[in-house]
Amino acid sequence: MEATLEKDAIKGGEFLIRETSADEIFIPEEFSEEQQMMAQACKDFIEKEIAPNHERIDKMEEGLMPSLMDKAGELGLLGVSIPEAYGGLGMNFNTGMLIADIMGAAGSFSTAYGAHTGIGTLPILYYGTEEQKKNYVTKLATGEWKACYCLTEPDAGSDANSGKTKATLTDDGKHYLINGQKMWISNAGFADLLIVFAKIDDDKNLTAFIVERTWDGITMNDEEVKLGIKGSSTRQVFFNDVKVPVENMLSDRENGFKIAVNILNIGRIKLASGVIGGCKEVATQATQYANDRKQFGTPLSTFGAIKHKLAEMATRTFATESAAYRAGQNIDDKIEDLIADGMPEQEAKLKGVEQFAIECAIMKVHGSEVLDYIVDEGVQVYGGMGFSEDAPMARAYRDARIARIYEGTNEINRMLLVGMILKRAMKGELDVMGPAMAVAKELTSVPSFATPDLSQPFAAEKEVIKKLKKAVLMVAGKAAQTFGPGLNDEQEILMNLADMVIEIYVAESTILRAEKLVSKNGEDSAKLQVAMAKLYLSQAVQKVNNAGNEAVACFATGDEMKVMLMGMKRFTKMDPYNTRDLRREIADVMIEKGGFPY
Repeated sequence: MEATLEKDAIKGGEFLIRETSADEIFIPEEFSEEQQMMAQACKDFIEKEIAPNHERIDKMEEGLMPSLMDKAGELGLLGVSIPEAYGGLGMNFNTGMLIADIMGAAGSFSTAYGAHTGIGTLPILYYGTEEQKKNYVTKLATGEWKACYCLTEPDAGSDANSGKTKATLTDDGKHYLINGQKMWISNAGFADLLIVFAKIDDDKNLTAFIVERTWDGITMNDEEVKLGIKGSSTRQVFFNDVKVPVENMLSDRENGFKIAVNILNIGRIKLASGVIGGCKEVATQATQYANDRKQFGTPLSTFGAIKHKLAEMATRTFATESAAYRAGQNIDDKIEDLIADGMPEQEAKLKGVEQFAIECAIMKVHGSEVLDYIVDEGVQVYGGMGFSEDAPMARAYRDARIARIYEGTNEINRMLLVGMILKRAMKGELDVMGPAMAVAKELTSVPSFATPDLSQPFAAEKEVIKKLKKAVLMVAGKAAQTFGPGLNDEQEILMNLADMVIEIYVAESTILRAEKLVSKNGEDSAKLQVAMAKLYLSQAVQKVNNAGNEAVACFATGDEMKVMLMGMKRFTKMDPYNTRDLRREIADVMIEKGGFPY
């Protein structure tokens, strides 16, 4: 992989107050030949084993899903990011993101795959003892054993730490007896190993345990009948005096909630990459259908309204991909720095992801909502056929909906990401208040009439992004000053702020990727990517403006409101692009290629 330019390591969330150059970010075009070979192996697996069997998978044919997991294990796809010492391939974080990306086109199988390789395996890899890793991770890396993650309970969803499952030490001190109920457990129907969260006695926080399926006292309800991802196993699991050896406690007592939070950070960013493959597949299918289907004697793809939809599919996917791999490489770079400083590898991986937890939440929200948008538009392109189970859009539409719910709902993630920014600011880890105060001062001072140098490529776009950052700093700073700690209870404002932050991060990532491609390959070869970057930026500006105005109206009044709304107008001002022509340019490439444009 081509190394990015060495510079002071960026911190999580720091993109809001720091200008990033194109040379500092990683783009998917820089994946190495080895990584591309892994991606191709994954594509071949989907084409050979998954695509022909979608209906069989959805009908939950007995033994089919575990047999597919076995085949994925034989190809090394279950152990991409697991160290070689435990039977894996030992590849980096961004490579794991790439495989999750490709696997996103695998429908229900992608859920089973993600539950096993992520929340099922990583708690032991990152928190287990050496003995636990050798005993369990080696089996999980090859697919010999399958895993599931038992956290959610009937009364403990987003508030996971309120779970009521109990663990009690036996009189001889050799076992914990686990009693309780878990629900919505992916892979439960065929998992050999369960990561179970329970509270010991009257502890405030959860503790995690490694539980083997064959132990007495584990029972399950029938498979859940779900709206989507019908082929994935989802069951309620009951624990009745399940004897778990004390050595199967994972990490320390009451450390379970921390494990859950950190593993969910990984799940969030992996979900962001995991939607990309699905988005590309739907965009390709929609393009092919639009080319083949004729109305009024001409293909659907010749109509401007259809071109609009196709171009939006490609653009939003391009934006998600740009931001996801930017964040993934930031995580990899942080991990390498921590290892170089002497931190053990697994601890460094946890700390690396934790450092960019803000970006993980950003990308989970953005990616899942882009997927939802694209499958919805895919149905629309297909028209009446989109509503038929005989066409591929119905399954895609149903399967996509869960992405906004699992790994923490999008509402939770929006509030979480703003809360993390504010918390880090209060702790002095992120200097947000200084720049926010500077923006507030700028609002009441005489405007500068100096003209920025816009002669360099993308200088105008970068100037727009710089002003968008001022917009969110202005609103966030004033909201924090107005409400103080009470801002945590102003969920509507937090969601507005989150939308602003999300759009800024994704738009900047998209522009930087286009700039880097132009610098590497020339303007002509990157014409498509430049068009998509500009189209996305124009929409991001509107979204930031709308969210900022809505937030300001929630807490400012009188002259203060007028000043802030004038500030929003100033900071979201942008010379408009001809978005019709940009979309037509993008769609025409898709129509000619008969699918996703790059």
